[in-house]
Amino acid sequence: MTLAEIYQLHGALVYNVALQYTQNKQDAEEVTQDVFVQVNEKMAEFKNESEMKTWIYRISINKSLDFLRAKKAVKRWSILTAKNIDDAKGITGVSDFNHPGVQLEQKEVLTFLFSCINKLNDRQKIALILVKIEGVELEEAAKIMELTYKGIESLLSRAKNNLRLIIAKSKEDEI
Repeated sequence: MTLAEIYQLHGALVYNVALQYTQNKQDAEEVTQDVFVQVNEKMAEFKNESEMKTWIYRISINKSLDFLRAKKAVKRWSILTAKNIDDAKGITGVSDFNHPGVQLEQKEVLTFLFSCINKLNDRQKIALILVKIEGVELEEAAKIMELTYKGIESLLSRAKNNLRLIIAKSKEDEI
């Protein structure tokens, strides 16, 4: 299978995964490119032990998380090197969520929700996004995350509980 064929089959999936994590079109496009560069480089190593979709999903998640870590490191460096402390206060952890098709009145709610999701640890965030946002079946999510079925159920349950607590605390902080 050629890279063009793989992109044709899985390009939208990779972009959507990247968009769920980066919450920005340009960043999602950059991550998508990085994913397919890696797919091209590692294609010979793919052993068909899992479905190609699962393999690409895993790469997409890892590249998205790597991208976010790198972006956070740059942001920290910017804060540390800011000439004025007040300038640094203008940098917030809330992303500019710009998902196609989101209606304007929903944008604020989605921005709040994703800012809360972003506070979960990486594994809980991955499980929640895969199952609840991307609609991946639990069995497939377990394969992607290299967990058992019970493991993904437990992780998802903890993610939902922690998200409820984060949302409640965020709402309390607003008052």
